[in-house]
Amino acid sequence: MDLTDKTLLITGIGSFIGLRTTEMALAQGMSVRGLEKPAKAAQEAEARGAQVVIGQTTDKAALARACEGVDLVFHTESVIDASGDLEYFRAVNVGGTIQTAEAAKQAGAQAFVHLSSVMVYGFDYAYQVAEDGALKGENNPFCQTKIESETEILKFNDPPQFGVIIIRAGDIYGPGAEVWVMRPLKLMQQKKFVLINGGRGIINHVYIDNLIDSIFLALEKEVYGEAFNITDGCQTTWKEYYLQLAAIGGMPKPISMPAFLVKKAAQLQSKEANISPEAIPFVTRLHPYSIAKAQRVLGYQPRVSFDQGLARTAAWLSTYSDPKFSCE
Repeated sequence: MDLTDKTLLITGIGSFIGLRTTEMALAQGMSVRGLEKPAKAAQEAEARGAQVVIGQTTDKAALARACEGVDLVFHTESVIDASGDLEYFRAVNVGGTIQTAEAAKQAGAQAFVHLSSVMVYGFDYAYQVAEDGALKGENNPFCQTKIESETEILKFNDPPQFGVIIIRAGDIYGPGAEVWVMRPLKLMQQKKFVLINGGRGIINHVYIDNLIDSIFLALEKEVYGEAFNITDGCQTTWKEYYLQLAAIGGMPKPISMPAFLVKKAAQLQSKEANISPEAIPFVTRLHPYSIAKAQRVLGYQPRVSFDQGLARTAAWLSTYSDPKFSCE
C-alpha cells in the first residue's frame, strides 16, 4: 500500500506517541486526523498540522466524527498504569478498542493498527520470546486487558475490506516520553529514585521513531492478521539505561535497593517507595524479546541507535521548560 495521500486517524493523538506519529505521517505525505479529550493536548496536535476531534474512544459520537473519510487507523489510546481497577482498564483498553474498530470499519477505513505491548507475555517469559509465545495476564490489569484487546480486535480482521495489524511495542522512549524519561528524571531530581536489584534486568527499549517506522512498514506491506514484537533489538540493562538517562538529565547516579525492600516500602505506603508493588515486576524483567519476525517480514531495522536516541532526548531536554522540573 502506498501511504502517500492517505488519511490517518490517530486515537490519543495528544500523547507523545501520537504527536510524533503526526509529524512523521505528515512528512510522508499523509493527512492526519486525531481523537483526543484534553483540549490542551488536542491543540498541540493541531499545531503540528492535524485535524482533531475532541473526545475519546468510549464516546461513540466523537468516534463516528473522527472516522469520517479516514483510510487508516492507528489506535494508541490506552490506560497504561501498572495497577488499578480492572473494569476501568477493560472499559478503555478493550471496550474502546472494539468501539474504535466498529466506527472505523463502518466508515470504510481500510486498515487498523492496534498498539499493544510486549507485556502480553507477562513478567516471567522465555528468553527471546517470539510472537507465538504464551500470553500471560499475571493478574495484572494492564497485561490482562492488552491480551483481551488483541483477541477482540482480531475478530475484525477481514481483508481486503478491513485489515488488522497488532504491534507489540517495547519500552518506548524519546523526547517527551512520560513513563521511561520524564517520570524517572523527576524522581531523580527529588532524590526518590532507586535502581531495583542493581538494575540487572533488561529494558526492552524502542526509540519512538523506530516504533513508528515499524507501523508504516506494516501498513505498506499489508500484513493483516499478524502481530509483531517491536524493540530496538538491544540487551540494555536497566542500570545502563538509567545511568545514561541520569547523565543526560544532569542528575546524580541513582542508588540501588533490593526488590523485596522496595516492595515492602511500597506495601507500607512509605514516602520513600514512590512505586506501587505492582510496578516492580515491570522494571525487573530479565529477558529480551525477539524481533526476528519484524525483521524478516517487514524488513524492520531500527535506524536510530540507542546512543542517537539518547542524544536526541538530551537535545529535547535542553529546551524543555517546566517550572517544577529542570535539567541543568
